[in-house]
Amino acid sequence: MTTPQISTWTLLLSTLLLAMMNWFNFRLQRVFVIFLAVCMAIAPWFYAPTALALVQIRLFDLSYQVCPEELGEGAVTPGGTSMPASCYIITGKAENPTNKDIYNADIFGRIYDANDNPVMQNRTRLGSIDEVPPGVSDFELRISVSENQPTPLKLEQFKAAGFAGTVRR
Repeated sequence: MTTPQISTWTLLLSTLLLAMMNWFNFRLQRVFVIFLAVCMAIAPWFYAPTALALVQIRLFDLSYQVCPEELGEGAVTPGGTSMPASCYIITGKAENPTNKDIYNADIFGRIYDANDNPVMQNRTRLGSIDEVPPGVSDFELRISVSENQPTPLKLEQFKAAGFAGTVRR
């Protein structure tokens, strides 16, 4: 039995065919990857879960009062120092503009003493509110202020922000 002879033209044609198939396959892979990347970039525009939406909460009608004796006893200044401090409770109203409860809303603001010195240096996050129901509700926040800072305190730029879903901390 004789083995068939492969002509030079057949070999050249089959090599060219294989090269074209590889080139076409490579092109398809690139097109598929580009299509997949475009889909992944556009997808967030159509789906945004509410748990990831940060909700701004307006805080207003702010006032403060000295803590009751049992709360303020042994208070020290924030930051781990053992300087004596006065305890105050800041009260006010929080307005949740959504129709969902907001959890773990962080409170931000600036507090100044009577001489316009900041009460809490380099710190604007003052605390948090565990839950803010839809609409207007009351809140309170306990703070410690160094005893050597004169009153009355000035409460400025207060606001809060939280999530409409449970957030792990």
